[in-house]
Amino acid sequence: MRKKIHDYIQKNKSVLIDTLQEIVQIKSVVGDEIAGQKYMKEKYAKLGLEIHEVKPDKTKLQSHEAFIDSGIPFKGRKNLIGIHRGLKSGKSLTLHGHIDVVSPEPTSNWSVDPWGGEIKDNKLYGRGSADMKSGLIANWFALKVLLDLKYPIKGDVQLHCVIEEEAGGGGGALACLEEGFVTDGFISSEPHNLQMTISHAGIMYFRVKVIGKTAHAGLAHNGINAISKMYKVFNELDKLNEWRAENIKFKLYEQGSGQAVHLNLGVLKAGDWVSTVPGEAVLEGRIGFIPGESREEIKNLIYKTIQEATKGDAWLEENPPEVKWFGWSTDPWYQDPEHIFVETFNKTASNVLGKEVPTIGRASGNDARFTQYYNQAGICFGPIGENMHGPNENVDIESVLKVAEVFANYIIDWTEI
Repeated sequence: MRKKIHDYIQKNKSVLIDTLQEIVQIKSVVGDEIAGQKYMKEKYAKLGLEIHEVKPDKTKLQSHEAFIDSGIPFKGRKNLIGIHRGLKSGKSLTLHGHIDVVSPEPTSNWSVDPWGGEIKDNKLYGRGSADMKSGLIANWFALKVLLDLKYPIKGDVQLHCVIEEEAGGGGGALACLEEGFVTDGFISSEPHNLQMTISHAGIMYFRVKVIGKTAHAGLAHNGINAISKMYKVFNELDKLNEWRAENIKFKLYEQGSGQAVHLNLGVLKAGDWVSTVPGEAVLEGRIGFIPGESREEIKNLIYKTIQEATKGDAWLEENPPEVKWFGWSTDPWYQDPEHIFVETFNKTASNVLGKEVPTIGRASGNDARFTQYYNQAGICFGPIGENMHGPNENVDIESVLKVAEVFANYIIDWTEI
């Protein structure tokens, strides 16, 4: 059967490539995924799948500990699920992907059309080509292979095409799982360079506001510059980042991302007029953390660090910085590598690729983290991509074909256990 799958994919690889080009050419920036979902619904329907649409309901989801409020309204948006009902004698499987992509702006930084799906040197270019429409199409094609070969799949196979992964997944993967679309195993086909990811860092966003005192620039001695006060906070947080980078270790993340944890100070806003002493400065940051560290611990660490920055400064001691948490707030995710789901996948993928598949973790986040709340085994495995979220994003076409081949074989291997 492995040979039949391989031969089918080689003979019909243009179908996968053409489909990937078409979906990349559809603008499905997070918050506006309608056209992309319509396209995928047609693809699922042509496979004869049982189709479900999950419309996220914030009132139902917001109490879940893993929910992230993206701030993007759910009205008119929906998730798409296609189900192939197996023979009911085997385990079930979810192949998961997201249709939403980040903005390609500024497009002037691209040397190709970000919505063109152009192919050069066996790489397909475009926003979302790697992250993660290639994985989404590999999922679909893997199931198509078996259905076209009329293979009697033992268990149910679900294809999930969700929204909002780029904005936290609250209205996407979480909404689908909350509606009961849970299987015996879950694979997110994010672009993970043909490596198996079993863990990713916890992630939290925070915002620090420092108040100063406005004054005319000609009387600046009467004001308190919020920028200079914020730099005390910035420097203390930067020192914390350096300390954690040196002292907080987690081998899986170091293998997958080079460094286990990061504290990124990504946004700084202050002032509104060059001749006015700025009376407010706002700093936004993202902190990552490893299994064994809790969200509460991380919050206290940030509070303590900012408090240290105020010591010895009369203004900051009297006007302490305000800290708020927003956006991403997720626990670290860790899948037991000795789980039968993981071991079986590793064996299948290694057989198909003809080499051992590395097991890694990531210092970034994705939808696989939701599986830990549903007692569902989960991993990530996807194609080789470059410049995700950047200009000239692309995916290696041969690696997409390999992902589809691995998944087609794994559907058989897993559902027949």
